[in-house]
Amino acid sequence: MRYCPLYYNHFNMQTAQQFLSHCRKTIVLAALALPVLLSVPALAQSGSKLMKNVTLIDGTGAAPRKNVDILIEGKRIKMIGTNIKAAADTTITLTGQTVVPSFICAHAHIGTLKGTTSNAENYTRDNILNQLQKYQDYGVGAVLVMGTDRPLIFNGLRDSTVAGQLPGARLFSAGYGFNTPDPNPGSWMNLLQRPATPEEVPAMVEKVAALKPTVLKMWVDDHGGGQKMKPEIYKAIISEAHKRNIRVAAHLFYAEDASTLVDAGLDIIAHSIRDKEVDQPLLTKMKQKNVIYIPTLTLDEYQFAYAGTPGWLNDPFFKNSLEPGVFEMITDKAYGEKIRNSPEYARNMEANKIAMRNLQKIANAGITVALGTDSGAFPVRTQGFTEHLEMEMMVESGLSPMQVITAGTRNAARALQIDKDYGTLETGKVADLIVLGGDPTQDIRNTRKINAVWKEGKMASKGPLK
Repeated sequence: MRYCPLYYNHFNMQTAQQFLSHCRKTIVLAALALPVLLSVPALAQSGSKLMKNVTLIDGTGAAPRKNVDILIEGKRIKMIGTNIKAAADTTITLTGQTVVPSFICAHAHIGTLKGTTSNAENYTRDNILNQLQKYQDYGVGAVLVMGTDRPLIFNGLRDSTVAGQLPGARLFSAGYGFNTPDPNPGSWMNLLQRPATPEEVPAMVEKVAALKPTVLKMWVDDHGGGQKMKPEIYKAIISEAHKRNIRVAAHLFYAEDASTLVDAGLDIIAHSIRDKEVDQPLLTKMKQKNVIYIPTLTLDEYQFAYAGTPGWLNDPFFKNSLEPGVFEMITDKAYGEKIRNSPEYARNMEANKIAMRNLQKIANAGITVALGTDSGAFPVRTQGFTEHLEMEMMVESGLSPMQVITAGTRNAARALQIDKDYGTLETGKVADLIVLGGDPTQDIRNTRKINAVWKEGKMASKGPLK
């Protein structure tokens, strides 16, 4: 590459203007000359940018558009079209590459995970920011933390990430979740609200509402035979939240609970229904009431996968996402034997099969499906990789790759109510996007071929393996 002379101070003004014009042209020509895989140069960090000749998947569900140009000014997309002639400070040719919106995970956990542990002591600013950076490296531009956050983030940290003032994914929060009374909760869940009576609910909801959560999260499940939240409690939570214009999401397992929760006004089902296949009356209610469904298929997969050797176990894309020590833990022979000998082993495998069948039925019914994984709750639910595995499992469930991409972009943005700015690549939207080395509508695993991640019109990462 040619470089510009260093004698600017000897030039007169006219010469200086010619010099700057020459430099700009030289930089653009050099960028165009780079090989395809290196065509997102580090210099593309300020001014306007013109992405040339991409295959665009915009997140709306529309078919991929080939040979498209994208003009970005500042943080936002100014124009999308073919053979755009507008002047730009930087022109980047991306022939053979695919551009998609950054993915959004509508069910995740941040901060409590570290190494092979998950506890409150891990919840530090550095750990949170490191994990948000990891999500971003994997193309996940925003996460909704479902009820396990702690006071640290509500003194500006969360809002700074949402405003794009800190590196990494944007952090949206459900505040402190609601669960059943427990005299000895695990440390990472010891801030949950645990009403014993409906009368206790209003004050607890008001406490969490003061944090300005994206949603409220409830655990409505017996966790395989334990205590389950009473209907009068969760009905009060939904009622009080709705009075404050806050939507409610529920952790659940059983179809019967899903039905009564939808009747009570639940907005988001935050896990798959896994005890039996959903029937038509439930599908009809969910559709009529605009319930959003977050399948978290990988949650069940991880509960039995390490009894054997999953095909992705030695994939660098997976291994790079793990916390220190976790790979050694999950590949230890005794760990696999413990899973195989667990009384829950067969139940978890069957639950996963039912979840996948239900996802197809729910999608076919026209109910909004959004990407969510429960990643980050425990060491085996790795952050970043899990979102890509989830999309692969969603395709295996019978959804088309385009349906899955839309679930991870537009639909997840709608779940977080941030779709005015994020989730699709359209004129006026924020330029949060991923440059891929393959078309995921042809093979959903092409979401893992990350060449670059852009945030607010600037390259923020070259992916987890670069």
